[in-house]
Amino acid sequence: MRLGAAGFVVLFVAVAVKLTDATVIDPLPPNQAALSALRPDLSTRPLEPDRAAILDRNGRLLAVSLPGASLYADPRQIRHPWRDARALARKIAGLDVRSTARRLGMKHYGFVYISRHLTATQELAVNRLGIPGLYFQRTWQRHYPQGDLAAHILGGVTPGQHGLSGVEAYYDKRLLSKPGQPLRLSIDLRVEAIVHHEVARAMRDYKARGACGIVESMSGRIVAMVSLPDYNANDYHDAPADTLFDRCISGDYEPGSVMKLMTLPAALQSGLMHYWDKFNTTHPLVMNGFAITDYEPVHRWLAMPSILAYSSNIGASRIATILGPKLQRAWLRKMGFFKPPPIQMTGAQPPIWHPADTWKLLTTMTVSFGNGIAMAPLTLVNAVVADVNGGILFRPTLLARRPGAPPRTGVRVMRPGVSETMRRLMRGVVLSGTGVYARVKGYRVGGKTGTAQVVGRDGRYRNHLNNSSFMAVFPADDPRYVIYVLVIHPRPTKKMAGFSHGFTTGGYVAAPAVGRIIARIGPMLGIAPLEGARLAEVNRRFDIPLDPPVPPGRTALGPGHPFPPGANAYAYILAHRKPPRHPDRLAARQALKRVELATPGVALPAAPPTVQRIATRDAAPHA
Repeated sequence: MRLGAAGFVVLFVAVAVKLTDATVIDPLPPNQAALSALRPDLSTRPLEPDRAAILDRNGRLLAVSLPGASLYADPRQIRHPWRDARALARKIAGLDVRSTARRLGMKHYGFVYISRHLTATQELAVNRLGIPGLYFQRTWQRHYPQGDLAAHILGGVTPGQHGLSGVEAYYDKRLLSKPGQPLRLSIDLRVEAIVHHEVARAMRDYKARGACGIVESMSGRIVAMVSLPDYNANDYHDAPADTLFDRCISGDYEPGSVMKLMTLPAALQSGLMHYWDKFNTTHPLVMNGFAITDYEPVHRWLAMPSILAYSSNIGASRIATILGPKLQRAWLRKMGFFKPPPIQMTGAQPPIWHPADTWKLLTTMTVSFGNGIAMAPLTLVNAVVADVNGGILFRPTLLARRPGAPPRTGVRVMRPGVSETMRRLMRGVVLSGTGVYARVKGYRVGGKTGTAQVVGRDGRYRNHLNNSSFMAVFPADDPRYVIYVLVIHPRPTKKMAGFSHGFTTGGYVAAPAVGRIIARIGPMLGIAPLEGARLAEVNRRFDIPLDPPVPPGRTALGPGHPFPPGANAYAYILAHRKPPRHPDRLAARQALKRVELATPGVALPAAPPTVQRIATRDAAPHA
C-alpha cells in the first residue's frame, strides 16, 4: 500500500510539473479555428436570402424570401406511424393524417417530407413532441405581403424557390443570382389596388365571368395590371386553375369598337383621308349574306369625329375598304397585332387573325370595327399608347426606371399630328358620344367604347352574350396614362337595371369603372383637375366638333366625291361601282409607305408642346 501510494504521488507530481510547463513555462497557443467553431455567433445581422425581393416603383414590398423550416422524417426510425401522424396533425393545421401516416410507414425510404412550410410556432410545437425520426431543415420561403394584389404579375415559385410563372419565372436567374439587389417594378401598388377594386366592382355588378384592367404610361411602363378572378399569391399551389389564368396577356378577345382606334389613325397616317372627310352611313352594308349595321344608326354621311363618337361600324368599314387589306395588315403588323405582347412575364399568347390568303373584303370590313381578330388586352393598350403619346410605339415593360437612366426609346409609327388628332377625336366620344359615363369632373378624358359579341364553340357569334370594354386617355390634351377595362360576359342584373336599362355595352359596363379609376388615381398621381377659365380655354383650343368644317382650300370626301386617289378597289365594290380601269398606283404606293412608317431609336417627340411636358415627367419617379 505504501508503494502504491508513493506511485500515485509520483504520477500527480509529474502531471503537476507537466501542467506547469504547458501553461506557465512554455504555453501552447490555442487553435484559433477550433475556438471560432466553439464560439457562439451573437451577431444580429440576418442571413442573406437566396432570392431577391421584388418592389413596386415606390419601394413597397411585393415579394420577399424569409427564413423558415421544413419538417422531414426518416421512416426507418418511426415506430408508431399512425400515432405520430395524429400527434403532428394536432400541431400542424391542415395536415392530412392518412397521407402522413402512409409516408411515415414507408420503411424502405430514409427520407420523406412531412411539411415544407412550418411557421416558427409550429416548429416549436413539433419539436416539443419529442418524436424520434423527425428532423428540421433550414429553408427560405417566399412570401407575398400584398396577397392577391399583383398576383398574376408576380406569379409564384416552387418549394425549391424557382420561378413558376409571371415575373418570378421570367427573371428567375436574376432573382437567384443577385439576392441582395431587389427587383423594382413599374407597378404602383396604390394604383394597382384602386384598379383591382373598381374592376372587381364592375364584375360583381354585372355578374361577369371575368375582367381585366390595365394602366400604362406614355413611355410604355405598366403602372397597374389586374386580371380577375385572381388568387392569393401565397396560396399559388392551391389556387383553382381559372384564377391562375391571366386575362391581360394570355386571353385573346375580340376588341369590338375599340379597334376603331386602329382604323382611324391608319387612315389619317396614309394621307388618303382626313378627319373632316365624310363617309356614307345611310344604310347597312350587306356582303356575302352578312349585314353590317350600326347599334344606333344615324342614316347620314358622317365625318371621322362622328364615326368614332357614335361608334359607326358602317363608317369604319367604308374607311377600311379605302385603305384595303394590304395597308390594313401592314398597319396592324407594325403595331404589334400579329405577335404575343412582349412583356416580361411567362404565358403571353399570340393573337388570332386571318391569314393573308383569306383576308378579303369581308375580313377587311369586320376587322375595322374589331370582329374577326382577337388579341390580348395588353397588345391593344400598348398600341393605343402610341396613338396618343405623339406617335411613338414602345415595348411595354414592367421594370421601373433606374435613377439616372436615359429616357426610353421606341419606334415612330405615325406623325405627331395624327396622334394629336386621335386624342381630339377620343375626347369627342366622352363629350357627346358613347363614352359619356367616363366623364370625370375637372379631368379631360378621351376614350372609346367597345362591345364585342362572343364566339361560341360552333364558331358562330352568340346572341345576348358579349364582352364590354372602354379605352381611355387622360388628360386628353396633355396625356399621361392610358386606362383600359374589359368585362367578360357581363349580364343584366336587377341591381344595375335602373342605370343600364338591361344593356351590357361598353358604355354602361366599363366606361363608369374607368371614370371611377381616373377620379381616384388622378390626384394621387399629381394630376390636378382643371376648372373655370382655364378649363374653358383648353376646351376652346382642343375640342373638335362632330361635324368639323373643311379647311379653306381643301377638298373633302363626301356624297359627290367618295373616293380619294389611290383608294383600294374594295371601296368601289362596296359602293356597287366598278373600280377604275387605271387606278392611281403611285398614290397607293405612297400611302403604303406612309402606313409602314417605322423609325426606330426615337424618344418621346419634342412637339407638340404638350407631349414635351410628358418627356419631362417621364424622368420623375411616378412617370
